[in-house]
Amino acid sequence: MPKFAANLTMLYNEVDFLDRFDAAAKAGFRGVEYLFPYAYSQEQLAERLQRNGLTQVLHNLPAGDWAKGERGIACLPDRVGEFQDGVGKAIDYATALSCRQVNCLAGIAPQGVAAEVLRETFVANLKFAAARLEAAGIRLLIEPINTRDIPGFFLNRTQQAVDTIAAVGSTNLWVQYDIYHMQIMEGDLAPTLQKHRARVAHIQLADNPGRNEPGTGEINYPFLFGFIDRLGYDGWIGCEYKPKTTTAEGLGWIRPWLRA
Repeated sequence: MPKFAANLTMLYNEVDFLDRFDAAAKAGFRGVEYLFPYAYSQEQLAERLQRNGLTQVLHNLPAGDWAKGERGIACLPDRVGEFQDGVGKAIDYATALSCRQVNCLAGIAPQGVAAEVLRETFVANLKFAAARLEAAGIRLLIEPINTRDIPGFFLNRTQQAVDTIAAVGSTNLWVQYDIYHMQIMEGDLAPTLQKHRARVAHIQLADNPGRNEPGTGEINYPFLFGFIDRLGYDGWIGCEYKPKTTTAEGLGWIRPWLRA
């Protein structure tokens, strides 16, 4: 049976961020994820998790200046020191929040830098992060993202992620498979999940087009949930979508699985 985590970056935007933990728990979610914890103290976040009996499922490594359009720094040759500092910060937060996995955003490929240089930088940074996170008991994930929403994003296909994992050579590196992004980039969702099941440690969802809740677009989510269950996937599925109206009004699709 799939277990779902509320993505608090995108859900419950009608309330202040810290109050979203309360709203997610009230709706029946057992886990939460969000892009970044770093704007809040560890104590604030831990208190909200504990108060609501929630599991912190995932957050990202620091990813540069998000407000200025940066979407990760792991492939950028001139940001290695910043990346390494961010690994330490992510470990501190993940440890305080009992979060057992963090995601690394590759970043947007800068113009004028050879693809091989970007790949070498990405692989070297992942080797560094995977080792330090493993020592802390935390899994490292990488996420392919579609190049329509984020033009130029360096990591954009499942096979590219799997090949990167092979190049890094760590047992502590996994794929975060976002159904929405991969429907746009490659489709063939069920066979891809089956082929790479052993390397997928986290799944995220949204429907397409629109990136709204399941049932609003072209993806056959009832079939896909059953298929994922039959694969024996026992990780979390993060609900990283934009509610078509309000979060609460759009939760009809998930009610059979919440607090089951």
